[in-house]
Amino acid sequence: MIIPAQIVTAVFLSALTIAVLLQLWLARRHIAHILAHRDRVPAAFAERITLADHQKAADYTVARTRLNMVQAGVDALLVLALTLGGGLDALDGFWRSVMETEHMRGPIVIINVMLLLGLAELPFSAYRTFVIDARFGFNRMTPALFVADLVKGALVMLVLGLPLLLVLLWLMHTMGEHWWLYAWGVWVAFNLLVLFLYPTVIAPLFNRFTPLPEGALKRRIEALLQRCGFTQRGLYVMDGSRRTSHGNAYFTGLGKAKRIVFYDTLLEKLSPEEVEAVLAHELGHFKHRHVVKRLAWVFAASLAALWLLAHLIEAEGFFAGLGVSHPSAYLGLTLFMLVAPVFGFLLHPLIALYSRRHEFEADAFAAHHASATALVRALTKLYQDNAATLTPDSLYSTFYDSHPPAALRIGRLETAATH
Repeated sequence: MIIPAQIVTAVFLSALTIAVLLQLWLARRHIAHILAHRDRVPAAFAERITLADHQKAADYTVARTRLNMVQAGVDALLVLALTLGGGLDALDGFWRSVMETEHMRGPIVIINVMLLLGLAELPFSAYRTFVIDARFGFNRMTPALFVADLVKGALVMLVLGLPLLLVLLWLMHTMGEHWWLYAWGVWVAFNLLVLFLYPTVIAPLFNRFTPLPEGALKRRIEALLQRCGFTQRGLYVMDGSRRTSHGNAYFTGLGKAKRIVFYDTLLEKLSPEEVEAVLAHELGHFKHRHVVKRLAWVFAASLAALWLLAHLIEAEGFFAGLGVSHPSAYLGLTLFMLVAPVFGFLLHPLIALYSRRHEFEADAFAAHHASATALVRALTKLYQDNAATLTPDSLYSTFYDSHPPAALRIGRLETAATH
């Protein structure tokens, strides 16, 4: 397949420009909409949330959105610098002068690129944590814990990611034109392995998990689990308060190794009935097989992506059109990693729509197996305590929000509570 380098360059620049401008435009709409509704609590929440809390949520969301705008611009410039700016080509040229063997050079170049991307993200992550979250009273992370998390995260990525990378590059070199199919099988197996290891091996590296204490709350939860036919290996409380005051709950693991985890901050803020309702929502995701469905879509998308990559790296003009002078499998993989998110942004509305549908289904399940009124109270407390805006711009929400807007979600639950 022949694709003129000029066409590759033009398509990439057009997609990058559209994606960045769209992100900035959506962010400006979002900020303007929030500020326009800052001085009045929405009618659905007027009796539940104070004006001060509503304004805090507005200011918090605006601050984070403005930072995201800056980051979008920086990320775009970095991608341009690595591709058409010749950064990736120069990095590859340096390692070509140091070592001739491609099987050693490839992983090093990819790790270098990932390190650059991580370093570019670091200032934004630190500012988000130590400036914005601290200003609004959410941050409990210390600099030492922040650095420790970075080091642990990097080591986990190295231990798990490097073998995967070596296997993928080996398959690209040795399995002929159908290497992408073998690579997909390895990718699926890797993801399932990580899901299996996460509850008992990976997560405990970052947080402490203790069994939920005996008492009325545990008995209530166990009764809910029995009603829903959910088997698990334990109920755990996570020390989320070490890093943030935000609350959450989730279940994790595969098969009989499933675990249910509550943030300690969540248990501090909600009553036992409200905790039960939140857990019923999470169980709704399980009962509707949302995790399995999402995994299936992710695996299908990864299969399509690997098939596309296999054709692109064989296309004359692909590498030159993206600023690379020496085509290779590892540079093809790196370019795809850099460029694919640019095009993937346009799929965000479909992904968000699919996720919001799942949230409505999980809410309906919770309303049937627990108390819809308790879930409304719990969600309202979480909106308030987490400073989640109640007045997002609808178009921005279409692109970014995996959960339905607060007013719409509460309205459906209140209707369910009356039936």
